[in-house]
Amino acid sequence: MKEINITTTFKVFEDQTQLPENIQSLVQQAIEIRKKAYAPYSHFRVGTAIALDNGKIVLGSNQENAAYPSGLCAERVAIYQAGAIYPEAKIVTIAISAASDSNPTLTPIPPCGSCRQSIAEYEFKQDAPIEIYFMGESGEVYRSNSINNLLPLSFNSTSL
Repeated sequence: MKEINITTTFKVFEDQTQLPENIQSLVQQAIEIRKKAYAPYSHFRVGTAIALDNGKIVLGSNQENAAYPSGLCAERVAIYQAGAIYPEAKIVTIAISAASDSNPTLTPIPPCGSCRQSIAEYEFKQDAPIEIYFMGESGEVYRSNSINNLLPLSFNSTSL
C-alpha cells in the first residue's frame, strides 16, 4: 500500500483593495452581477465575472427555478455563455462573489462541485490553467492558480 498526499495552496488577500487593479475590476463586476441574481428560493446570490484571452468579460449570476435541479449556478451560466459566444477564447480568470439575503457572508465561498467540474472541463480543453478568485460579500479574497487546487484528481476525457 502507498499513500498519496495532496496539498493545495491559495493566496489570501485581506480584501479586494489588496488585489491587482484588473482583478479589482473583475471582482467588482462579479459583485454587481451578483445583485441581479434570481434567487427567490435560497436567497443566496452569486455573481461571476470571467476574463477571456480576447479581452472580453463574460458575466453570470445564479438562476433558480421552483424545480430546484433546473436552476443554474453563476459560474456555469458565465462559463457556458463564454463557450457559446467565444468558443475559441481561453478563460484566463474567474472572479466569484457570493452573499446571502439573510445573514452576512464574510468568508470566501468557493464554487460548488458541479461548477468545479465545469471549470475543470474548460481548463482541460484549453490546456491552460484558469486563475480563480472567490469571496463572500466582503472580506478576504482567495486566489487559486488552477482548478486543480479545488478539484484534485479531476475527471476528464482521458478517463473515458
